[in-house]
Amino acid sequence: MSRKVVRASKFRHVYGQAVKADQCYDDIRISQMTWDSNFCSVNPKFVAMIVDASGGGAFLVLPLSKTGRIDMSQPTVCGHTGPVLDIEFCPHNDNIIASGSEDCSVMIWEIPDGGLVSPLKDPVVKLEGHSKRVGILSWHPTAHNVLMSAGCDNVVILWNVACGEAVVRIDSVHPDLIYSACWNRDGSQILTSCKDKTLRVLDPRKGTVLYEREKTHEGSRPVKAVFVSDGKILSTGFSRMSERQVALWDPKSFGEPLTLQELDTSSGVLLPFFDPDTGIVYLCGKGDSSIRYFEVTDEAPYVHYLSMYSSKESQKGMGYMPKRGLEVNKCEIARFYKLHERKCEPIVMTVPRKSDLFQEDLYPDTMGPEPSVEAAEWFEGKEGKPVLISLKDGFVTTTKSKEFKVHKSLLKTTAASSGHHNNSGEVHALQEEVNTLKEAVEELTKR
Repeated sequence: MSRKVVRASKFRHVYGQAVKADQCYDDIRISQMTWDSNFCSVNPKFVAMIVDASGGGAFLVLPLSKTGRIDMSQPTVCGHTGPVLDIEFCPHNDNIIASGSEDCSVMIWEIPDGGLVSPLKDPVVKLEGHSKRVGILSWHPTAHNVLMSAGCDNVVILWNVACGEAVVRIDSVHPDLIYSACWNRDGSQILTSCKDKTLRVLDPRKGTVLYEREKTHEGSRPVKAVFVSDGKILSTGFSRMSERQVALWDPKSFGEPLTLQELDTSSGVLLPFFDPDTGIVYLCGKGDSSIRYFEVTDEAPYVHYLSMYSSKESQKGMGYMPKRGLEVNKCEIARFYKLHERKCEPIVMTVPRKSDLFQEDLYPDTMGPEPSVEAAEWFEGKEGKPVLISLKDGFVTTTKSKEFKVHKSLLKTTAASSGHHNNSGEVHALQEEVNTLKEAVEELTKR
């Protein structure tokens, strides 16, 4: 008799744990928009969350250390004239964040090091080119200053942020609403899922379809998809009976899925987060109170269920910390920032190990913050391989002046154009002040 042996994996006992209450960010009114994006973006310096704003749209950017109750008067980034739908920090510069909004624009912001002290209304760059609201943003993983945006006009635009121009416009590929768009690890391909139930792998510079697969999930609810290791694709969607599904595809033979598993019946869209270093994919359902995680391997059934983190309160959004922001000496392999209705709660995923030394098998060299190619070179056809860093002694950020160079010149141009305007504004303010003082003096003399 052959006994069924449990599959050997060092991630079988990964467990999730919410941090203590004083380590949460409390009293934040998270946005009520019904949109299937993460609503949260984090990096080793800041956590950003889309918040409710009366008139226009706003998001909050806090230094990671600013935990506890957040004051109602905390300044926000509030330059959009419509609700903000998606935000994402630049992977190559922790102070730069992009936001897409219902006002059809994408804006790039520079956050000062200690966080905001006054409301930020003027972006470094404003990117205009979509004719409907912009719901998906994604920075290129290896090229500096390349941003992809996808809007409800069914268009994908690749921007050179440094010049503020739309270099590639992919507008004839998607016949319907785009549900998700993401890059592969070196940014040589784009993966999109669309309301017509088709997954497409695109060549980003030419805007042509390399591979496509129709009817990946039969249901009509949104499909999300990400690239996993070896160019495979993991997608989450719904069956015809509205059961949630997770599937793995090989785009080179797109006929049948490598595996397709049904999880449960629920209406929340599953947001996938893939960690290429460990091969674990985390599925966070919008409106769920749990995070399921699976290991993606080369052996059938390819997607192996590991475990589930459950809590009492449902999540409205989820931020995922890049590897270089984790505490490696505590064997932390992922950290999520879970948005509740009124707060943000970090959740730590840990591999139980007795030793507190650096565990080399858990932390292979990972993506660092250095870009490997500039925007102009990348658009001309130069590929950029990821620049890897070791996490052995904990990663120390080295923000080089080069990272700011382009933005600085941009800032100069925007400042130069608004120089006169500022001066006239100041003069106007002084005149007003003089008038009010005169009035006050007159009133006093009368009295």
